[in-house]
Amino acid sequence: MASPPQPGLDRIEPVAGHPLVVGVVPGQAPLVVLTAATWAEAMSGSLVCAYVDPTRMVMTEHPDGRVEHAPVAVDGVDDSWMARETAVKAQVHAALAESEVAWQWRFLAGRADRALTHLARAVGAGAIVVGSRSAGRWSSARDFLEGSLAARLSHHQHRPVVVVPGHVVDWHGEAPWG
Repeated sequence: MASPPQPGLDRIEPVAGHPLVVGVVPGQAPLVVLTAATWAEAMSGSLVCAYVDPTRMVMTEHPDGRVEHAPVAVDGVDDSWMARETAVKAQVHAALAESEVAWQWRFLAGRADRALTHLARAVGAGAIVVGSRSAGRWSSARDFLEGSLAARLSHHQHRPVVVVPGHVVDWHGEAPWG
């Protein structure tokens, strides 16, 4: 079995003039989107803001990064994803209200690392921007077992991953787990 191609200068998308993909989640601090907007503006690029809903599965991936999706649980109709999309999109819109950076919205489905990687490839993104999770907190058992989204992204695609800190732990203070 051949090993996968490894990162190299010939495989990395240029950042200048290319969009940045920024992963957003419900209730996320505006700092993540604003940091991505600042970087995009400095690099004459734009943003593609994306929320990945893990309760939905990808049915079709389109070349422009859009997806067709269906519920993971097929035992009933669940339209709650539309309310989540509306809420997260409003959160992004509010964060970028005073920014002049051009941005697009994508609602994605499935695993966040795979969905954001596919989107980044599709739009030719120069980097992916995500927020860190709160120190000492795991959002799910899956996160605990699989590790952080930023780590999974950095191991499975060729773009730089920018992690925006959401919470800082004082090195001289008490450890977040005790």
